[in-house]
Amino acid sequence: MKILMVCLGNICRSPLAEGIMKTKVPDHYRVDSAGTISMHEGEHPDKRAIKTAASHHIDISQQRSRPITRRDFEIFDKIYCMDIDVFEDVVSRTKNEGERQKVSLFLEALGDHQNAEVPDPYWGDMKDFENVFQLLDKGCNAIKNQILKYES
Repeated sequence: MKILMVCLGNICRSPLAEGIMKTKVPDHYRVDSAGTISMHEGEHPDKRAIKTAASHHIDISQQRSRPITRRDFEIFDKIYCMDIDVFEDVVSRTKNEGERQKVSLFLEALGDHQNAEVPDPYWGDMKDFENVFQLLDKGCNAIKNQILKYES
């Protein structure tokens, strides 16, 4: 199973989601993250994201931001988007229904389609990063359970 987490710049939400998910799935799973913009390409995650992850014994400090690519639609089985704008951008890049079916909103895994956006903590403080971490942790648990059930 190959899972891609996507947010806008790939420096806050999706690196956290990648780090969290890697702690929840078997090692043979591939988990990566990307952004819909290339503004931060090559940069490490936001220092606040790194610090928040580290407070939960997860090291995301070596991740590097990258934009989503055409090849990602071929490689990844599931593509999880952090908010509606990111979701719409990613869907607009798909070439066919098969690729479109791989894309979903991250928090829809929790079954709450009304509140399916992970807020962007970039303009916030450490409390906002911690709140996002907790949301992502719940979402990763739900996704893990869905995937393991699907593979059974």
